Amino acid sequence: MILYLHGLNSAGSSHKGRLLREGLAPIPVDCPTYPVQLADQAVAKLNGVVQQALVESTRRKQPLLLVGSSMGGFYGQYLARQHPVDQLVMINPALRPWDLLRQVVGWQYNEALDERYYLSEAMVEATRRYGIDRVDDGVPTTLLLDQGDELIDWRIAAAIYQGIGTTHSFSGGSHAFEHMPEAIGIIRRLHQDRSSTSPR
Repeated sequence: MILYLHGLNSAGSSHKGRLLREGLAPIPVDCPTYPVQLADQAVAKLNGVVQQALVESTRRKQPLLLVGSSMGGFYGQYLARQHPVDQLVMINPALRPWDLLRQVVGWQYNEALDERYYLSEAMVEATRRYGIDRVDDGVPTTLLLDQGDELIDWRIAAAIYQGIGTTHSFSGGSHAFEHMPEAIGIIRRLHQDRSSTSPR
C-alpha cells in the first residue's frame, strides 16, 4: 500500500496523487486531504490515517510506504518515527518549514479546495514541534529531489540525509517536481522490495 501526503495549498485530489494512483496500479494508493497549515490538527488526523493504513496493509499482507511531497514530506518524516511504516519516500521535502513558511505569512489560497485562509506566524512556528533532530535512527528513507526547485534548496535535504537512506536528485525540474515517471518507477521497485521483506 501507498499512503501519499500532499503539500501546502493542495489536496488528496492533487495532480501527484492522481499520477501515483494511475502509475502504481494495482497497488492501492490512498491520498487523504488534511489541513497542512494547522500542524497539530494535521498530525492528529494523519496519525489516525496511518494507523488505519497499517491495519489495511496487514489485512492485504502488503508493505506500507509513506510518500510525502513538500510539507507532506515534513509530516511523513515525523510520522515514520511514530508508526512502523516500511519505507519513507520524500519528494522535494520542506524539512524546515518554520523558516520556509515565514517568508509567505499572510493570506493563502488553496485552489484544490477553493479555500482562502490566513497563514500566521504562530501557525508557522507550530510546525517546529514536529521537526526531527536526528534522522540516523534506522527509518528506511528515500529522497527524490529536483535540483531546479525554486522554493526549497534541494541541498538542504540532501545534506541532512547524507549517508542515510538513498537520494535521487534530478537536474532541472521545479518544486512541483517534474520527474514523476522516474519517481513512480522508484516507488514501485521499493514496494516490490519491501513486499519480500515486510513482516506483514
